[in-house]
Amino acid sequence: MAYRVVGISFDHMHMGDLLRMTHEHPEAEIAGIFDPDRSRMQSAIGAFGIPEARVFTDLEDCLSMTRPDLAILCAATAEHASYTERLARHGVNVMVEKPFAASISDARRMIAAIEPTGRMLAINWPLAWVESHVKAKRLIEEGAIGRLIEVHHYGGNRGPLYHLADKVEVSPEEVERQKPSSWWYKRASGGGSLLDYLGYGATLGTWYMDGEAPLEVTCVVDETPGIEVDQHSITVCRYAQGLSKMETRWGTFTDPWTIQPQPRCGFVLVGADGTIASWDYDDHVTLQTRTCPEPTPVPVDPLPPGRRNPIEYLLGCLLRGERPSGPLDPGLSLTAQRIVDTAAQSAREKQTLALLP
Repeated sequence: MAYRVVGISFDHMHMGDLLRMTHEHPEAEIAGIFDPDRSRMQSAIGAFGIPEARVFTDLEDCLSMTRPDLAILCAATAEHASYTERLARHGVNVMVEKPFAASISDARRMIAAIEPTGRMLAINWPLAWVESHVKAKRLIEEGAIGRLIEVHHYGGNRGPLYHLADKVEVSPEEVERQKPSSWWYKRASGGGSLLDYLGYGATLGTWYMDGEAPLEVTCVVDETPGIEVDQHSITVCRYAQGLSKMETRWGTFTDPWTIQPQPRCGFVLVGADGTIASWDYDDHVTLQTRTCPEPTPVPVDPLPPGRRNPIEYLLGCLLRGERPSGPLDPGLSLTAQRIVDTAAQSAREKQTLALLP
């Protein structure tokens, strides 16, 4: 029997990509899709041939009639907690498209809602499926650069409205037309580059740091007149062994999945005995070691079957009765959420803060 997967809310353009992964999975089916605005589902209906009986504008009808095994949640960040609580009441496994939540308290609400059901909660960070970043983690675990001391991340794109599902381009004129009404540009909805992208650096950074949390966080954001959310942030984390930096940017010169901008998007990882540069979507990482200080390209490894994308991986977890690990683990993502919340508060108060509990 195929796993029954539903798509909940089309606020995030990644829904189309995730439904495509479901559509192409031999042991999964799109059992239903939900959004209160039917027009936002039209592209997916056409792309995947979803019959009318599987299209819903009422969440309770969707869940009770489809009885899904897994729900893909792509709501506005500020609504992640309330949606997860409603999904939990139906005993559904939930995959939340990044970021985790709008706050630490919301993240804990989500964990608390799912825990008593015995179901799975996972947070999908698309960079977790980038071969170069997976290769970097493997090199760290193998001891290639010794003890990890610093994580440097630069992440972003031209802006969240410049592309639709499958990275379909949107014209600059259309982007400007959408900005005033888009949740991405509303503070109350969890918009802004910091909430959109800092979770990437904080989550994969915590993964690279083997779960270690920083002691203090300092953050500065831009303050553009007429824009109520940030479009650029720089966060410095002080760990017991040193400083790390995580930068977010809406407004890169190009999108990294087409042409890497300058600065490049990705990670530089500094260890006691070497360094690794891992750029988004590259076919190699660059390694320096004490025995070979000349920067050396190291080819990436293809992701193995079962770990090539989040749908494939999570359905495998369900089959094996396993909990998600790595960046998808809500415990690890909670540590990253604490970094994000502390950074946001630091930016508001314009001072360094101890990591929030």
